Amino acid sequence: MNKSILHQEVQAYISSHLQADVHQLAMAKSPFEHLSSRELAVQISSKKKAEKKLPTWFAAAQIYYPEPLSIEQTSSETTAAYKAGLIDGGTLIDLTGGFGVDSYYFSKKAEKVVHCEINTELSEITAHNLKTLGADHIQFIAGDGLAYLEAYPGHFNTIYIDPARRSQSGKVFMLKDCRPNVIENMDLLLSKSDQVIIKTSPLLDITAGIKELQFVNEVHIVSTRNECKELLFILKRNQDTFPKIISSTINDSIKQFSTELYQEAEVIFNEGELKKYIYEPDAALLKSGAFSLIGKTYGLEKLQEQTQLYTSDQYKKEFPGRIFKITEILTATDLKKEKELRGNIIVRNYPDKAENLSKKYKIKPADDQFLIFTKSRSSGLLIIRAQILQYY
Repeated sequence: MNKSILHQEVQAYISSHLQADVHQLAMAKSPFEHLSSRELAVQISSKKKAEKKLPTWFAAAQIYYPEPLSIEQTSSETTAAYKAGLIDGGTLIDLTGGFGVDSYYFSKKAEKVVHCEINTELSEITAHNLKTLGADHIQFIAGDGLAYLEAYPGHFNTIYIDPARRSQSGKVFMLKDCRPNVIENMDLLLSKSDQVIIKTSPLLDITAGIKELQFVNEVHIVSTRNECKELLFILKRNQDTFPKIISSTINDSIKQFSTELYQEAEVIFNEGELKKYIYEPDAALLKSGAFSLIGKTYGLEKLQEQTQLYTSDQYKKEFPGRIFKITEILTATDLKKEKELRGNIIVRNYPDKAENLSKKYKIKPADDQFLIFTKSRSSGLLIIRAQILQYY
């Protein structure tokens, strides 16, 4: 950690060059004697990445940034604040602390937080930043979190861990393929805490994760702006019921949809003409796999077995997802007749891709108008012209 970066004139330089080409800056001569051009480029690049993801850090003075990859891998403030809501105070240890965003938000609820980070430079950077931000009851351990936990004589109310995938190839992976290996260390984790919160990639299969972990009390699927960001597994040693699956969409407000693993409901299909509105579940709801329960919970009719779209005559703004008002039902022949066809394309259970349909029918994008290519139980393939009323 080069503390020359924290000098006032260097901080001013970084802030004034946020729109500069960092590649050119990295190759140019540094204007500061004790700083390399690369070090300046790293600060500028990482601060730019933090602007929307970490606005508290971006707005604060005297923040020291690590390599851009650390910013990319860290939780956003939005998801970190959500996770802080999963604890009831007490003591918490973050075994894979990284840049410290999660630890910072946990410290707003917990009486004491221990931040462990095996990368000594990143640990030093994080300690400086969080103290600068006023988080004064966090203890920083520059070392292996599991080793510290094993030697620790006491007990934590919560253990938080964000294991990293060993291989980035492919989309299917298991928790045993991550480091630290939470499966191998399950006895240690549960013997040292009341609950364990494990953050994983949203790519992890929920059922497979529950089977591997065995002690899952809840699974939280967290999304923002219709994109799944994290899966959170909450473990408790005395768990003896089916885990609860909670889909949380975090936008202007938090909307939640809850089910239990294997909970089923009778599917209500739309058997005639479509109703007034089309409902498309948020990515977090779709990840839960509770397609029949979605319809029952919100009083919606499903278009078709494999079409994850729903319809209703009622407008329900509490629904976590997009809501469209149908303006017209079209056929492929109707599309061919229109000369100035406009609409954002959505393809759901339709035998073609959006890019092909755009070229085929010469469809231009629009602000709030959509063309939904899909399939219904009663009408087969159909095209819906619709106006979007709710994005999230």
